[in-house]
Amino acid sequence: MTLRDELDLLRDADERAQRYIEGIGSRPVFPAAESIDALAAFDEPLPEEGHDAASTVALLDEVGSAAAVESNGARYFGFVTGATLPVAAAADRIALAWDNSASDPSGTPGVGAIEQTAADWVLEILDLPRDAAVGFTTSSGSGTVVALATARKTLLARQGWDFDRLGAEGAPRVRIVASELAHVVVRKAVRVLGFGLDRVEWVPTDEYGRIRNDQVPELDGSTILILQAGEVNTGEFDDFDALIARAEAAGAWVHVDGAFGLWARATKHKAFTAGIERADSWAVDGHKWLNTPYDSAMLIVRDRQALASTMFAGAVYAPTTDDAQENLTLEFSRRGRGVPVWAALRTLGRSGVASLVEGSMELASAAAEGLRAAGFDVLNRVVLNQVLVAAEDDATTERIVAAAQASGRTWFGSTTWRGRRAFRISVSSWRTTRTEIDDLVALLSELRAGSAATE
Repeated sequence: MTLRDELDLLRDADERAQRYIEGIGSRPVFPAAESIDALAAFDEPLPEEGHDAASTVALLDEVGSAAAVESNGARYFGFVTGATLPVAAAADRIALAWDNSASDPSGTPGVGAIEQTAADWVLEILDLPRDAAVGFTTSSGSGTVVALATARKTLLARQGWDFDRLGAEGAPRVRIVASELAHVVVRKAVRVLGFGLDRVEWVPTDEYGRIRNDQVPELDGSTILILQAGEVNTGEFDDFDALIARAEAAGAWVHVDGAFGLWARATKHKAFTAGIERADSWAVDGHKWLNTPYDSAMLIVRDRQALASTMFAGAVYAPTTDDAQENLTLEFSRRGRGVPVWAALRTLGRSGVASLVEGSMELASAAAEGLRAAGFDVLNRVVLNQVLVAAEDDATTERIVAAAQASGRTWFGSTTWRGRRAFRISVSSWRTTRTEIDDLVALLSELRAGSAATE
């Protein structure tokens, strides 16, 4: 392929991507059945002789784009996913053109400098210890694996056990204390790291989904206490001040699952997170409330050396330093995930981030008010951006969810809260305005009225 051919191909792909962006709001949020059926075009045998590159791009766009879910739009309210900010998408395109492995600044000085600035800004805007280590990971899920691995190694080292050399067999026990409503990524990390779900000390929660302080067992120097900033259904916050004080006195490690709720620290609602800065590690997503592309998150660990020691990936052919991203994350080979984070923070600034988060919270409150007026039960206090909703019975709730998803006008998912079927509206896209919220409320009101009429 000549340079001209390469540039023509990239230009074609970019024009197709731009047309997709131009069409946001005009397509069904979830693809129609015929678009999903058309995906059979991808089920083809591996070719003996490769196809023309232009035809590959055309197939990807003409069949794939029609079957894409419009999570990059204003009417998607599932999985706390923000639409990608234009500047974050643009920065990602440039970084992709560089095609640098952003493992160590010595081999990738440009990405290294950008990610270092991004890390400094993340600590500043979240008001966390400025000397903490920041690893740009794929998600809060991978960040949680790294955090718990670091916590275990550190707690065992304090007891004289070298986990790297001796492993888990015969090691002193490390306890996990966590909310009964801990996110699935916490449970996954517990399984992957071999702690064992049945050995976790699960703590009951109150009516809002917050861990009950009076039910937290006695902590000690072998304990990892996992707290939540933004419970996945209700958006509530654990009592960080009181519980971290207990952990500090006992010598326990505190990890905070703050995938989206940690961004409250960048707003006038920072009081929700009082005391959280005294934890030992935090996980937070960029692709949620910072509205960066998917596959963008940050793991933050107070003890930089502890993280680097746990994740160290130096090789004789690739000398490295402790602050290299390959030593702060799971990946040895990695793309520059911090580049779109830098672009978003530089473009939004402190006030822009606050406006984005606070605006989402205000829209969530408006959605809750409208749905209550329409006769729905709002099951949470709506302290953040989560609106937990149910109709009069489980069957009606399920019918409404299915009809809303099939309408093409919106998409959100169902859940279960305290044994009751419900659905969750997550407001986190920079594109969403009051217009989309009013349309959502109108749609759900129509569906509830229609469901009642058929009974």
